[in-house]
Amino acid sequence: MDKKNLLNICSFIFLFSAISLFAVTSNDAPKSSTYEDECINCHIENDIMPEHFSKSDIHWQNGLSCAGCHGGNPNETDEEKAMSISNGYVGVPDKKEIPQFCGKCHSDLEEMQLFQPRIPTDQVSQYYVSTHGKQLKLGNMDVATCTDCHTTHDILPASDTRSTTYAINIPNTCDNCHGNSELMSKYNLESIQVAEYSKSVHGIALLEKLDVGAPACNDCHGNHGASPPGVISISHVCGSCHVNNMNYFNNSTKAVEFSDMDIKGCEQCHGKHLIHKTNDEMISVGEASTCTECHSEGDDGYIAAELIYGKLKKLSSLYDSTKVVSEKVNIMGMNNIEIEYSLKNIRQNLIQSRTLIHTFDTSQVFEKTNEGILASYGALKLADNEIAEYFNRRLGYGVAIFILILLAATLYWKIRSL
Repeated sequence: MDKKNLLNICSFIFLFSAISLFAVTSNDAPKSSTYEDECINCHIENDIMPEHFSKSDIHWQNGLSCAGCHGGNPNETDEEKAMSISNGYVGVPDKKEIPQFCGKCHSDLEEMQLFQPRIPTDQVSQYYVSTHGKQLKLGNMDVATCTDCHTTHDILPASDTRSTTYAINIPNTCDNCHGNSELMSKYNLESIQVAEYSKSVHGIALLEKLDVGAPACNDCHGNHGASPPGVISISHVCGSCHVNNMNYFNNSTKAVEFSDMDIKGCEQCHGKHLIHKTNDEMISVGEASTCTECHSEGDDGYIAAELIYGKLKKLSSLYDSTKVVSEKVNIMGMNNIEIEYSLKNIRQNLIQSRTLIHTFDTSQVFEKTNEGILASYGALKLADNEIAEYFNRRLGYGVAIFILILLAATLYWKIRSL
């Protein structure tokens, strides 16, 4: 065998060894029995590491290994002794025991303060007032417990983008159960919540625009104490973001009427999971109207909706017109500072008018729309003055240039005659 072939064979062996070494060391679960923890060593040697185990797991990262949750003696090499009752071995808990199992640490304030001083320690008590917790107490094993949402051996902080509880991943986590039509049908529940949510204004913001400030399932239903909001609480749930809308509605006569009729305020007009971006047509009496779902032509609600819609459209149209002329004035090189200042106020009037709809009081809406309409007329007048001034200046410049040309021509002919 010549040197060239021998060199090629040696290179191949070296490359194969390097690839094999990389493949062995790249797995999450280490392959060598070098840990002081005998639980880990035994599970590695017998190739029975937990499914989906990850070294990124927050418990593993903070030094909590098998015995921390499952008990036993991690320093004992004898398997029977290590996993004996005398050494506190509890093994894998039944599903019904999982909340208390996790709560051994997560309900211990002193224990949790070692990792994060402000971390809540009432998750278990919250869980048992949730729909899931109540059903689990009754023996229903279909409901979600800690591990269904947080996983078991690859738990990551909610701030980690890979976590099942990261804001953008929450809908998918909930959908694992609530999107299961066979499971949901057992309890006469829908299984299209996430499918609808993904098409809503909230879902588009979170899942498509990746705006983690947009509400996910837990923002409306709660985390560990998850339950559907009731008639009284739903305005407070929506009001946690839409504060003014909540205050206006809660102080309106409709709030009392809706409560008496067992109608959920916000949901009645805006829907539940498939919440579309609001628009003025919703307050109209046309095809896209929300008001006509309850009100028919001739009644007070129908008339009020028609009047409010007319005012909103007028203000909206004037606002758009003012924006156009302000840009025109700017292009002409004239002063549009006051017009732009008025535009900001007009826009604020329009936003406030749309929010005041939740008072169900036409006088309050009209007061704010009229304020915006008057401001629009004032801004349009300013724009007209600036445009008129522009043409006056152009005329003045034209006359001045004509006179200068005339003087220049006269001077030229005078010099020629001399």
